[in-house]
Order: sequence, then C-alpha cells, then structure tokens
Amino acid sequence: MNGGPDSRGWLPCYLSGAVFAVCMAGTTLPTPLYSLYQDELGFSELTVTVVYAVYAFGVIGVLLLAGNASDAVGRRPVLLGGLGFAAASAVCFLCATALGWLFAGRLLSGLSAGLFTGAATAYVMELAPGKGSPRASFVATAANMGGLGCGPLLAGILAQYAPWPLYLPFVVHLVLLAVSGVVLLGLKETVSERRPLSTVRPQRPGLPPEVRKVFRPAALASFVGFALFGVFTSVSPAFLAEFLDVDNHAVSGLIVALAFFASVAGQSAVGRIGEQRSLSLGCAGLLGGLALLAAALWWQLLPLIVLSALLGGGGQGLAFRAALAQVAAASPAGSRAAVISTLFVVAYTGISLPVIGVGILSGHIGLQDAGLVFIACMAVLVTCAGLYLVRRPAVKRA
Repeated sequence: MNGGPDSRGWLPCYLSGAVFAVCMAGTTLPTPLYSLYQDELGFSELTVTVVYAVYAFGVIGVLLLAGNASDAVGRRPVLLGGLGFAAASAVCFLCATALGWLFAGRLLSGLSAGLFTGAATAYVMELAPGKGSPRASFVATAANMGGLGCGPLLAGILAQYAPWPLYLPFVVHLVLLAVSGVVLLGLKETVSERRPLSTVRPQRPGLPPEVRKVFRPAALASFVGFALFGVFTSVSPAFLAEFLDVDNHAVSGLIVALAFFASVAGQSAVGRIGEQRSLSLGCAGLLGGLALLAAALWWQLLPLIVLSALLGGGGQGLAFRAALAQVAAASPAGSRAAVISTLFVVAYTGISLPVIGVGILSGHIGLQDAGLVFIACMAVLVTCAGLYLVRRPAVKRA
C-alpha cells in the first residue's frame, strides 16, 4: 500500500467517509427484517411502508430545522449528535416488543441521517486535500450510498445465518457506532469561525442566487433517483417473498444492496463522462431501471429485479454525484452545508412519497398492481426530467 504523503493527506477524508457510511448503514439495517417484524407483531403491508417512511420525515424535519447547524457550531459536534441518535435508534429496535418501538427507532434513525447528510458531506470534502475536488465529492457520495447498501446486506446475512436475527444486527451496529465516535474525536474541526447553537434558526428551503441555476436540474434528478430507491426498497423484499417465494433474508438484503452499490459504480463513472452528461444519462438509466422493475413485477422474474437494481442504481449514481458536485461547487463556503441540506430535503421527499403511495395503493389493488401504477408515475416524471435536462443543462463549473 502506498504510504506516501498523498495517502496520508487523504486519510482524514477516508476516515470521515467511513464514519458517514456507518451512520447511513443503520438507516437501512431493518429493511430485510420487516417480514420478521410482521410475523412477530402482526401488522399490514401499509404499516410496513409507513414505518419505512417515518425515517424520511425525520430527515426532512432535521434538515429544515437545523440543516445549517454545522456551519455555526462546527461539523464534529453535529456529527457526534448524529451518532448518538443512531445509537438510540438501534436500542429502540433491540427493545421492539410493540409497533411503537419501530416508529421510534425509524424516527431516531431519520434524525441521525438528517444531521449527517449535509454536515458529513461538507466535512468529507473539507478534510480532503484541495477540498471540493471531484475525488472528495466521490468519497462523500460513495460513503452515503455505500453505507445505505451495507445496511440491508449486513442485516440480511446475520438474520439468515446467525442467531438472534432481530437483535444481532443492531448489536453489531452499536459496536461500529462506538468505534466511529472514537474516530470522529480524532479528526480535526474544519469550521474556523464557530458560533453559539442559539444562532441556528429553522430554515425554509432557500438558495443563494448564484446557486439556483445549478440547483434546479440537480434537485430534479435527485428527486427522481431517490424516488426509485424508495419504490425499490419498499416493494422488492415483500414482492420477493409473496410472488417468488424468496424467503432467504440474505438474498433479499443483497438485492436491495445491489441498487446502492450500483449507485456507487455510477458515481465513479462521472469523472470520465462529465457532470453535464451524467445528469442526462443518469435519468436514462433511471427510466431503464423503472422499465425493468415493471417487467419484473408483471412477469414475476427474479433476474429482471436484479437487472433493475443494477441499471436503476447506476443511473441514480450518475445523476446524484453530478448533482451534488455541481451544487457544492457553486455554493458559498459559509452556506455550503445548508445548500447541500436543501438538496437532500428534495431527495428525501422523493424517497418518502413513493413508499407511502405504494402502501396506500397496495391495500386497495394489491402489491403487484400498486407497484406498477407507481412505477408508471415515476416513469412519466423521469422522462420529463430527462427532457428538461437536455433542453436546459446545468450551468458548467467555473
């Protein structure tokens, strides 16, 4: 391994990215376990989707109320608070003897992600040599999506092949959170002019004028990409069990994880393709992923679900990394975390609405038809987004 100055200079960036990934893994950890909770506590598919969506409301609430907190008090205090909420979420799942514990756990998980998304993304970039370099933006977005992918994979493997399937995943995550806290305490603070917490005010979604032309197409692409993930993660585990008799939790977790890992692969290609083209190509990949998922639901074929995860996830990665890099580069340093948080408000609105929509529709027309109806709606939206991006491409980086 190269131990030269370059690798040492990037070590804080990589360590902060690892902390970011550990926190985000906790937000998807319960995904392959919901069927076990359904058997244990006896609730409907609609309840599963509402429990899932509570997380997004927690994220959006924190981003609106305190999305700029790390610009004032510093990155590390906010991230330590996020790790604390993540640990509290794991404890709730360990105590989950009733449905209320699941709602509390998901809400706390959303609070942790809300504190992390803007602050950790800015922190990773600021700890890197050259700060806002493309490599730093890749570390940040890969940590986010890679962490989301590791959650269901870890939980699925432990639930299938280890004892205590509803307990061991959260015990392991608590250990990882403790290690992350120690790592975070060893990293430097990057906010030089810190202000008291009392200066933090709730913020309405808003943008500095110089960011708006970049933000519009970036936000549109992010919404569509996260909407696909919302549909996929809410529909696929239940669909696999109900229609394809796939009861192996490790397989369910792996398929969901593939979408997030494909997103990381898509992000890695942005440097070669270019940020401008990545937004449009990402929308095309999302449309292809939606089409494959619809075909998988219609013909009930497992290979099509896998392909939809790979293509849709890759498209999301292309679009999301390009969106995040352009928005971060266009943002003034003093409001970078706040602007990034606003982008994530749009993204998490996308990930919550499809989940609730699928849950409501499934109670009336069944899970299969609910998935098809909502995929059709998302296909219309991603087509409009792609046409918009072709006609009005994002402003180029200076």
